[in-house]
Amino acid sequence: MPTHGVTTERMTHDLSMPAIIPTITRYLRNQLATRYLRNRLARSSLTESAKTEVRRDHRGLPAGDSGIDAVERAALAWLGDAQDFSASGDGGAARHFSLVNGWSTSYPETSGYIVPTLIEAGLRRNDSVLLERARRMTDWLVSIQLANGGFQGGTIDEKPAVPVTFNTGQILMGLAAAARQFGDKYAEPMQRAAGWLVQTMEPDGSWRQFPSPFTAPGEKVYDTHVAWGLIEAARASTRADVAARYADAAVRNARWALTKQRSNGWFDSCCLSSPNAPLTHTIGYALRGLTEIFRYTRDAEVLSSALLTADALSTRVGQDGFLSGRLTRRWEGAVNWACVTGSAQIAHSLLLLADEGEKEQYREAAFRLLSYARRTVRLDGPAGVRGGVRGSFPINGDYCAYEFINWGAKFLIDAGVAESVARAS
Repeated sequence: MPTHGVTTERMTHDLSMPAIIPTITRYLRNQLATRYLRNRLARSSLTESAKTEVRRDHRGLPAGDSGIDAVERAALAWLGDAQDFSASGDGGAARHFSLVNGWSTSYPETSGYIVPTLIEAGLRRNDSVLLERARRMTDWLVSIQLANGGFQGGTIDEKPAVPVTFNTGQILMGLAAAARQFGDKYAEPMQRAAGWLVQTMEPDGSWRQFPSPFTAPGEKVYDTHVAWGLIEAARASTRADVAARYADAAVRNARWALTKQRSNGWFDSCCLSSPNAPLTHTIGYALRGLTEIFRYTRDAEVLSSALLTADALSTRVGQDGFLSGRLTRRWEGAVNWACVTGSAQIAHSLLLLADEGEKEQYREAAFRLLSYARRTVRLDGPAGVRGGVRGSFPINGDYCAYEFINWGAKFLIDAGVAESVARAS
């Protein structure tokens, strides 16, 4: 196993503050037990070629970065396969390709924000196939929209199909992008989704009524990524008063999120299941939401909050680009695997904030993060593996173990575009 990050023994010593010992100790025990059992089960289920993939990861990353364009092409092809080979065969993108059981069914939430990625890449590359994929994915999403304007949580085969705030916000991004690119056909579904989010927001700016049944209970700071969906709806709206209403709600959510931020930039209530050691994925959601709310509104307080978090994150990136997949409230690494998706998300926000904060260290940290992430992507190998982005590196880390995930491909593509812009400026 690569020696990046913090070992269990080192981490326990570093976090020996009396107030947090019990929490971290319980977390470690649970994580170690879960990982041991899952790895035992997975090893008994994996094919020999899959075991080879695990062994490859544990030998460490290749020395060379294949480059932004080569990895983007491979990841876009992988997303095409995720749509074509989804087990539900409906036009959405399969949630993942698993080394244990292959392609999953389609995932509405992430299919929603994959749509803007496909549209942007299709226009930039003059690729009509990517644009048609985006249209087909959006048509499927419209077909499954619930009567109240919301969208379900989980993969498409999860029952019952109940509306979930977070998932609706992510799909709203795709509806907004489709409305801007393909026309009025998608404006009405967009308005219904955005209207539902505005109506269900609490007076303090949070969302509590329609949580995901697949995460731990409680309010979530990473709902700023839902607020970003409202910002995209504001950008796509043809009516100034409607756009202002959406943006107003997004700012209210940002102001609520700021009440959860500590003086060192760390956020409470910012993880799917482990609030004391959140994933970089959910930290990335929270930071990007604040960043996009600022970019639209130019709200100075929101920018200050985003910069506070970015300052801390930029110092935690190793010289080789490694960032621990979970970070404690002291911004210490809690695991010795990387959440590749989270690294890409955080890198993208650092690049967007670099000019605002006039901080060259943001760019340097982002470039290291993205080179590390690209080096985890294989440009060879079998379908499902080739061009796929691991949930964790090594692939048997605790986030989406043994899976190549569609949102990982999306965020790495997007961040690569931002890196190209930054390097050209």
